[in-house]
Amino acid sequence: MLPDRLTGRCYCGATQLSASGPLSVAYCHCSDCRRWTGAPVTAWVGVPEVTLTPAPEPVSVSEGVSRTSCPRCGSPLAASFSYLPGTTWLPMGLLDQAADLAPTLHCYAGEALPWLHISDDLPREQGSGHEVL
Repeated sequence: MLPDRLTGRCYCGATQLSASGPLSVAYCHCSDCRRWTGAPVTAWVGVPEVTLTPAPEPVSVSEGVSRTSCPRCGSPLAASFSYLPGTTWLPMGLLDQAADLAPTLHCYAGEALPWLHISDDLPREQGSGHEVL
């Protein structure tokens, strides 16, 4: 059973988060997410609303993508994508409930690093997967 409320924090603890949901849980293999998180793949949790305390200003480097990081430690906190309206995406590693949130989809599977092998039977979308999220 999925939790009704999600909580978490950045690496240093200066920014706390709280969210309702989740709506979706997915892996993303795109180079943009890899560069932002520093990880070979990111597991994301899509939520309808998120509260970040304090509320850092988002940054947009790629058109239609807005990302928020902790101003103190730089931890990735949240991302919004224009092609996924009404959903904020939280990196799984920040969440206190991460053990209860299994991904159901791989997005941008064609951009996966060739040496990374995640053995599961989840669908692998070549794009954002917004049609099935």
